[in-house]
Amino acid sequence: MRDIEGMRQRIQHLKETRQAVIVAHNYQWPEVQDVADFVGDSLELARKTATLDNPIIVFCGVHFMAESAAILNPTRRVLLAESTAGCPMAEMIDVDTLRQWKAQYPDAAVVAYVNSSAAVKAESNVCCTSANAVKVVDALREQRILFVPDRNLGAWIAKQTRKEIIIYPGFCITHFRVKPEHILAAKQAHPGAVVVVHPECRPEVTAIADAVLSTSQMGRYVKASPAREFIIGTEEGLIHRLRQQNPDKAFFAASTALLCPNMKKTTLESVVSALEMDRYHITVEPELAARARRALDRMLEIV
Repeated sequence: MRDIEGMRQRIQHLKETRQAVIVAHNYQWPEVQDVADFVGDSLELARKTATLDNPIIVFCGVHFMAESAAILNPTRRVLLAESTAGCPMAEMIDVDTLRQWKAQYPDAAVVAYVNSSAAVKAESNVCCTSANAVKVVDALREQRILFVPDRNLGAWIAKQTRKEIIIYPGFCITHFRVKPEHILAAKQAHPGAVVVVHPECRPEVTAIADAVLSTSQMGRYVKASPAREFIIGTEEGLIHRLRQQNPDKAFFAASTALLCPNMKKTTLESVVSALEMDRYHITVEPELAARARRALDRMLEIV
């Protein structure tokens, strides 16, 4: 039997002893979110890690997120709580493919979703998150944009801008599982609920939603909304945070398929091990990090 309270106390002790800070993505297990110092989406965590002065950052998320934290904090030790937590979408594009694509469109700017490797970021003009993607695209002087690697977020951006968006065919395997029939079934079960989905969902899903938002935007949206019930079309981990922040409102997952196997690899045991053993130190080669940081910094300057 797992000693949850014992692990929480151990984490608190190790965190204080090592002057560490724990950051967790919204899609983590509730038990992991609850021991974190900061919980948020990719943009929130990128902003937060860039301002931290703790010598150790324990990242509860997937590899590209910890990699970005390491790029933004070169003098700090960034530990990924679970070494095998990757992102299939980020792995759908590599540097050689991106370079070939850039050669076909020499007049285009490359906008890389933060769900990408440091190497891909280094080949890009600027990064974006789902929260600021349209704003980033509109801030560029180029009229033609190569967007990598998420085709669904790219399609959503294309609907919000006058620029030409050339979209790479990658996708999030978790959000891609959600289909219109799941949304319609959820609405039938909860007829008064507002449907809020992530732009990583298929276009035919975003088309029937009441709002299409990043996870941080979802938090602000439901807090301000007079509605009492919401159907949430993103990884189910976000519902824990929404319920904490809005105890008087009800939240329902749009589909039982909305569980990311990589995000869910991190447990309290992972956090304890990372702190105790100082393991899974994420590093990025300095020259590569410098180039990737330019794309990240440009994003942070725009928002």
